[in-house]
Amino acid sequence: MNAAAGSAPTPMMAQYIEIKAANPDCLLFYRMGDFYELFFDDASVASQALGIALTRRGKHLGQDIPMAGVPVVSADDYLQKLIGLGHRVAVCEQIEDPAEARKRGGKSVVRRDVVRLVTPGTITEETLLEPGRPNYLAALSRLGGTGDKAEFALAWTDLSTGLFRLSPTSRERCLADILALEPSEIVVPDTLQADPEMAPVFKRLGRLATPEPAPLFDGTSAEERLCRFFGVATLSGFGDFSRAEMSAAAALLAYLKKTQLAARPALERPRRVDPGAVMLIDPATRASLELTRTLSGKRQGSLLAAIDRTVTGAGSRLLATRLALPLTDPAAIAARQASVAFLLADRARAHALREALRGLPDLERALSRLSLDRAGPRDLGAVRETLGRAAAVSGLFEGAEAEAELAQAFAALAALPQGLAQRLESQLADDLPLLKREGGFLREGAAAELDEARALRDRSRKVVADLQARYCQETGLRSLKIRHNNVLGYFVEVPEAQGPTLLAREGFNHRQTLASAMRFSTLELADLEMRIVEAGATALKIELEAFEALRAAVLAEMEALRRGAEALAVLDVSAALAELASAGDWVRPLVDDSLAFAVECGRHPVVEVALKASTGEPFVANDCDLSPPAGEKAGAIWLLTGPNMGGKSTFLRQNALIAVLAQMGAYVPATKAHIGVVDRLFSRVGASDDLAEGRSTFMVEMVETAAILNQAGPRTLVILDEIGRGTATYDGLSIAFAAIEHLHEVNRARALFATHYHEMTALSARLSRLKNATMRVKEWEGEVLFLHEVTAGVADRSYGIQVARLAGLPAAVVARAKDVLKQLEKGERGERRATFLDDLPLFAARPAAPEPVASPLAEALEGIDPDALTPREALEALYRLKGLAREKP
Repeated sequence: MNAAAGSAPTPMMAQYIEIKAANPDCLLFYRMGDFYELFFDDASVASQALGIALTRRGKHLGQDIPMAGVPVVSADDYLQKLIGLGHRVAVCEQIEDPAEARKRGGKSVVRRDVVRLVTPGTITEETLLEPGRPNYLAALSRLGGTGDKAEFALAWTDLSTGLFRLSPTSRERCLADILALEPSEIVVPDTLQADPEMAPVFKRLGRLATPEPAPLFDGTSAEERLCRFFGVATLSGFGDFSRAEMSAAAALLAYLKKTQLAARPALERPRRVDPGAVMLIDPATRASLELTRTLSGKRQGSLLAAIDRTVTGAGSRLLATRLALPLTDPAAIAARQASVAFLLADRARAHALREALRGLPDLERALSRLSLDRAGPRDLGAVRETLGRAAAVSGLFEGAEAEAELAQAFAALAALPQGLAQRLESQLADDLPLLKREGGFLREGAAAELDEARALRDRSRKVVADLQARYCQETGLRSLKIRHNNVLGYFVEVPEAQGPTLLAREGFNHRQTLASAMRFSTLELADLEMRIVEAGATALKIELEAFEALRAAVLAEMEALRRGAEALAVLDVSAALAELASAGDWVRPLVDDSLAFAVECGRHPVVEVALKASTGEPFVANDCDLSPPAGEKAGAIWLLTGPNMGGKSTFLRQNALIAVLAQMGAYVPATKAHIGVVDRLFSRVGASDDLAEGRSTFMVEMVETAAILNQAGPRTLVILDEIGRGTATYDGLSIAFAAIEHLHEVNRARALFATHYHEMTALSARLSRLKNATMRVKEWEGEVLFLHEVTAGVADRSYGIQVARLAGLPAAVVARAKDVLKQLEKGERGERRATFLDDLPLFAARPAAPEPVASPLAEALEGIDPDALTPREALEALYRLKGLAREKP
């Protein structure tokens, strides 16, 4: 039933319908006492989503009103589930004391109003957030109409930390830029979402996209709105922003105002991110390489999980951001590397730093909650503890000559307000409650009035106990108790059988009879209750006033505190990467503006860890050199052949991951590395289909390959695996052949190209920068051993049947496959290839293979297994072959 319909609802339901009508796209959490209640369709949705009971309350239009509710004390858990399912929630609170409503008389209801809209991108509660993951809210803007003249821009913020960034983008790269951020929500103009040209983007974004009216993105008023929010006359001091960037930023602020209502977030001043300053990693590549999430969406098993040694939430978030957005400026990369090197050189200090940071409260998120007036005493405690720990960290590095990044971090820590630290230490108690309304968060001696009120309250409690003892003595009723509840206040309770005794005594006034007890009041008890309530209320009022004063003092130092929090995150990341490099024997890579790509003894950072944990075996390291060959001005292409399970995909991925690690400023798993800056990274590894779009595995493969061949340039690193394998052999071979040629002649990119098409290895004869490489294998007594070593050369075969046998195919199937393979190979040796291959330049240059002639020498060679011979047997075999060679045919 539609909640907005109805003729004569009750006053409370009329209030609900009015508030719900103003928030039609949200589930309405309607506060009623200790519960948030949902009605009508909202109740049905919440009941199914949360697994809670669906009940009824009253009627509307002659029908029962569905109702479901959740306790206020555990509302965060239910909010987390709803937000995770993509719902938006409007939180409606009682904004009036029920006593005031009763004074108005009649059928007046307590005034309520929505105080906040909770959406995936606007969460600030600690219980709803992942400590190590940013919670970005983004906005995508388009100005200048459609087509090539359109100007796109992104703005994003993390409301839980105050971060605020802007960046230009384009129709072609906006999806890659958005997915690099992994936002929880992205606000877009409704007109843009309806544009057919943008359909693929919004298909991929799905429920992440929140359409808003296009006027929200108005470019003509955007600068004025930004200036008004930040209280400045011009944005010139912030940077040089385009109209599209300001449009996205202003829309983001407008959306925050809509969702946060009266609360004003304390955002950083916007910083511009130049698209060319970070490596472009397209969505398919990001998923394929499993940088921050595995293909199943889990953090465990990703590169981020393998390298994360941070000990704070802020450090983990910064590490994730750096990994998602590797740099392209060698100087900026070197500055990050210098921080790691500094801490690697002084392991004792680095260890002390990590211990000082371990378990540090999340200052960034505490500051955000304080600015939004959603904080509790523990958020003030987080500020106090962080300031104390920061002073200890500064002391660790006193006199140290750090440079670049670390020098700035130490300067930020030195500038932290120690006066604020002393004030918080002197006023806050050691153990702090979660909610400020609970009181008890100011220490004894913080305020004289508070100490007096607490003393009166505590003495009154003792008086209650003394009064109970006196009543017991005077009445002779040992079971008499003085109790309290929110309805009756303080009262005397005795078992029902003893009730007549008190009814007969003067001064005891009967209040309530229960099934097993009777309750009474006295004037003395009522007077005592008034004094206790007044003392408790006075004490809480003093504490709440002190809380606001401390909150204002923290917000006055917001900029210094925020810079200090950033500095601690930088120190955590640098120390974590130093720990990673030390434990894993990683090396500092040389990153420059060249086209070099030379890795010695490189290892896969994720597989190496998994291999060590599962089997304890060492990872087989391999070299990779895609640097321009002598006399060439473009990088090399390696054509990699070898058997299934030989390690081709691992080798391809490890070199892509080494490039990412190098450009995020980390050390890399190798003995030596020289990386010329990679501006774009493309990876086409693995097979998948897209059934929802009606695209086969091969179609997905071709779409991704097309994106690479259309966008790759000389500074790009391309990783391609088994292109063309999803279609007929000759079709696939032709596509792979043409793709290699295009990479070599047009894109001129550095590339690793793995294939089972052994015929392609002949390309190295006419493509000057193409080199053949293969995965080594060894056959021993009919078994195939995968050595996982990369070496120059060409694989003789794919060993697919051996892999099939290892996979458990029935023996009969394996035997039959071997027979078929022999027949195919025999036919291939005896018959000329298909005519169309003769027309290709590569294959036209190759003469038809002559019919093999059996000879004693050939048969003897076929029967020798070099790996199985002892030195003596090898010498004897050599003499025997020499003798056969002298014989006349």
